[in-house]
Amino acid sequence: MTQPVPGFRARLEALAPVRRTAFMATLTERLLPNAGFYAEANGTASALETTRELRKLLDLVWEQLRVRDAKIDFSLQAEKVTAFEPDEHDDSFGARRALEAVMALTACIDVLISEEPEAALKVSRLSADGVRALIDLQAGEGIEQEALEAMIREHPLMVDERDFQDAVLESVEAPRLERDDWRALKRLGRNEDVSNLGLSLQE
Repeated sequence: MTQPVPGFRARLEALAPVRRTAFMATLTERLLPNAGFYAEANGTASALETTRELRKLLDLVWEQLRVRDAKIDFSLQAEKVTAFEPDEHDDSFGARRALEAVMALTACIDVLISEEPEAALKVSRLSADGVRALIDLQAGEGIEQEALEAMIREHPLMVDERDFQDAVLESVEAPRLERDDWRALKRLGRNEDVSNLGLSLQE
């Protein structure tokens, strides 16, 4: 598993629950297109359509964060997310990345049902591990582990992943989160419809 940078975990754990959930939701926004591309590859639906449907569920998480007394049945929403899970027998690269997206969304919903302090770190690792898996796949066979680890650390996608997570964490650590700040976090997570793997819905 990819390890967080020094101090990252402590900062994440120091956040109030609502801020940890905001961190998770922002990272999840960027993961969802991966589930969309998997659905498209399997002829289920277009990447844009699937991503849009998943984001409707994530929008409810954002609504709960903005409006604390919103009455949303998240147990029902959690059931809806399962429809987007890849076939359990599909161990392809795309299926694993789609599962990461679904797991992240499920984690966002679950913490609004029952607080789980480790959930934010779990989503952080899901996102980084997906990037690691792509770089590993691209590296191919025959590369020594030490060289592979160096390649992963220095790869532009991993550098971008670390920078993105750092930016999100810094944003949710702000002294106050106003209405415009929630919108900015959501926009940051959308990342102009480019996923953590560099896949764009605009292509």
